Amino acid sequence: MRNIKLVIQYDGSKYRGWQRLGDSDKTIQGKLEQVLSQMSNEKIELIGSGRTDAGVHAFKQVANFHTKSDLAEDAMLDYLYKYLPEDIVVIDAEEVDNMFHSRHHVKGKKYLYRIWNAKRHNPFMRKHCTHIAEPLDIRLMRNAAEHFTGMHDFSSFTSLKTKNKSKEREIFSVEIEKENEIMDIVFYGNGFLYNMARIMAGTLIEVGAGRINADNIPKILAKKDRKLAGPTAPTNGLILYDVEY
Repeated sequence: MRNIKLVIQYDGSKYRGWQRLGDSDKTIQGKLEQVLSQMSNEKIELIGSGRTDAGVHAFKQVANFHTKSDLAEDAMLDYLYKYLPEDIVVIDAEEVDNMFHSRHHVKGKKYLYRIWNAKRHNPFMRKHCTHIAEPLDIRLMRNAAEHFTGMHDFSSFTSLKTKNKSKEREIFSVEIEKENEIMDIVFYGNGFLYNMARIMAGTLIEVGAGRINADNIPKILAKKDRKLAGPTAPTNGLILYDVEY
C-alpha cells in the first residue's frame, strides 16, 4: 500500500467547502475522491490538512491517500488535471512514508485574508476579495494585530460551540500590507479554530474602520466571549495560503 501526498489549489466559490457531503460534486474532497477512485479503480478516502468553509479558496491545501495503484506520480498529476474541473488543480503528487498524516503532522498554517479597499468593488476580483468601501487605517490594524500573537485562548474568536475542545492556539505572526486597493492580512499560526481567521479578519476590519479600539483586543481575548469580537468576515476573501510540516 502506497501513501501519496497531494498539494492542491482550488477556487472554492461554487463549492460547499472541503469536507465531503452527500453530494460529492459540491465539495472539494468529494470531487477529488471521485476522480481518484476512478483513476485507481478502488475506493479512495482523502485526508486533508484541515477543512475550508464554503466559498473559501486554497493556494496550498495538502492531502494524502493510501492506494494499491502502481501509477507513477507524474501520470497521476496528468490524470487529475484531465478529469478534475478547472477550479481544482493538483500541482504536486509525492509518495511519502506510510506514517505521514496530512492533518496530524501539521506544524503551521498560513491564511491570507484579502480585502478590496476602495469605494467601488472590482468585478474581476469580487470572488477573491472582500469589498470594504470605507477607508481602513492600516496603522491601527497593525497595532491590534500585535495582540493576537503568542499563545492565547481564542474562545472569543471562534464559532466553535463545544466546551470539550481546547481553544488555545499560538499565532506566530500577523502581517498586514496594502498596495493600491488591495489589502492583504496573513495569519500564521500552529492551528486555527472554526471561523477563527475570518473572525480575526472581521475584528481587524472593525479596528481599521474605527469601531473597535486596537487596545481592546487583550480584553476581548481575556473575556472568552464571542459576542465581544467583530463580525465573521465573508468567505470570499479567505485563502488557505500555506501548510507546513
